[in-house]
Amino acid sequence: MKILVINCGSSSVKYQLIDMSNEDLLAQGLVERVGIDGSILTQKVKGRDKYIVQVPMKDHKEAISHALNALVDKTNGVIKSMDEISAVGHRVVHGGEKYSQSVLVNDEVMDYLEECVKLAPLHNRPNIIGIEACKALMPRIPMAVVFDTAFHGTMPKRAYLYPLPYELYEKHGIRKYGFHGTSHKYVSQKVAQVMGKNIEDINIISCHIGNGASITAIKGGKSIDTSMGFTPLDGVAMGTRSGSIDPAIIMYLVKELGYTIDEVSEILNKKSGVLGITSISSDLRDIKEAAYNNENEIAKLALDIFSYKIKTQIGAYAAALGGVDVIVFTAGIGENSFETRIDILEGLEYMGVHLNKERNKVMGEIALISTDDSKVKVYVIPTNEELMIAKETRDLLH
Repeated sequence: MKILVINCGSSSVKYQLIDMSNEDLLAQGLVERVGIDGSILTQKVKGRDKYIVQVPMKDHKEAISHALNALVDKTNGVIKSMDEISAVGHRVVHGGEKYSQSVLVNDEVMDYLEECVKLAPLHNRPNIIGIEACKALMPRIPMAVVFDTAFHGTMPKRAYLYPLPYELYEKHGIRKYGFHGTSHKYVSQKVAQVMGKNIEDINIISCHIGNGASITAIKGGKSIDTSMGFTPLDGVAMGTRSGSIDPAIIMYLVKELGYTIDEVSEILNKKSGVLGITSISSDLRDIKEAAYNNENEIAKLALDIFSYKIKTQIGAYAAALGGVDVIVFTAGIGENSFETRIDILEGLEYMGVHLNKERNKVMGEIALISTDDSKVKVYVIPTNEELMIAKETRDLLH
């Protein structure tokens, strides 16, 4: 069984073709600048040179059509015909309250996805466009929707309800949803496998740390709390997002300083986080360069705030879990920045966390980075959301 995984952004399409008989990645590609001058497709196949196609692609349907052509290309492709694709798995960011698990695409699902656009307009709209494009190009191939929010559907009400008037939840669905669920689910299952443990018997804190970051408390393989909330803006400090702040700051910016709501949204989502503190970059590598090599004190402060917010979230979730057995680091920063992992874990020795600094120098591969006698084990587990989407799609078909 070969499954095609599609992840559509506003002007991009990421895709992977995975052979589920052995979970082998056959090909992966990225179409950039969809609907913009300079559209380009880049496909990678292990052991071959990159295959690049530069042609105008006015919409996602054309972009996906070129991706499918690349997969069956006689010289650069990996399959002989489209008939070899058993199903398509689509990443969709927001599933609202209705879907706490993956579903096969039908008219009812598509109608509900439209309702969820108001909850994640920047993400769900391109996701829907991608599904519609695939349906038009591959009408006979079954398709599944895998939601970023679904894994967090197991959170209890005490975790996902805000202390607001209850009717705001009942009538308008205002509650914590959580995101990065596909990643948290994958790494939690993977770390249990690596440890040789039954996932139902261990408490896990999963740290998905990239430009966007979220921390999740996982008990018995299920999410019981997570740091992102109604939107991905909530939680820890991030690349450009503020994370949790006093809500009165928003009222102050509007009433006292004259900002519009749109301007405040722009500040909190795109001009805050480490970028906002430093005015240097949203990329932690640039911040580290400024802090360590140029002795920039503001850059050092930004790194300190970034790590401190994650550290305190870990402490909170250790309490929510009633103790923790393993902490997992994943995503771009979590997998590759050993300095950030040191900063986050420093001071958690009282919990039984003891880092082995030599082991911690690892980047981008599965590794135990705690000491042998550390009560709480610490692992680096590279995430693989595409494989998780493919697995969910396969399981739905079965």
